[in-house]
Amino acid sequence: MISDVIQFNSLSEIEQELVLTAWEASKFAYAPYSNFPVGAALLASNKNGETRIFRGCNVENANFTTICAEKATIVKAVSDGFQDLLSIAVVCAKVPGGFPCGDCRQILREFSTSIPILTVVSAQNECIRRSLDELFPESFGPSSLTWSAAVPR
Repeated sequence: MISDVIQFNSLSEIEQELVLTAWEASKFAYAPYSNFPVGAALLASNKNGETRIFRGCNVENANFTTICAEKATIVKAVSDGFQDLLSIAVVCAKVPGGFPCGDCRQILREFSTSIPILTVVSAQNECIRRSLDELFPESFGPSSLTWSAAVPR
């Protein structure tokens, strides 16, 4: 819906920084097969309360598998000890719009159910914001693995 679109200047300062960082990350995308560069910027914090922005881009290869930009940012953050995912911005550089794919939603779900996701929908950096809960309702996650007394063993 058009009412869902958020103007860039209406975003918080950190959200604006995430959007601009995602654009910058998209410049490094390796997308020779799809020609569909994507950039992502993830705000995360660690156990000490420090926050940092991580950026990533999609990386394709000749067997047509892809490391998505969102996945790249999550791997960077977690490998540096930043497992509390706070917000992510995604830019599809040639065709603005598009939220994380199913695999990326599942990886985001591992660390958060409510992370805000900003997707850039125009060259003017207009965005749509959704929570992971909205994009991935009734998802399977860590809490799904707890055994119930009702489950036969």
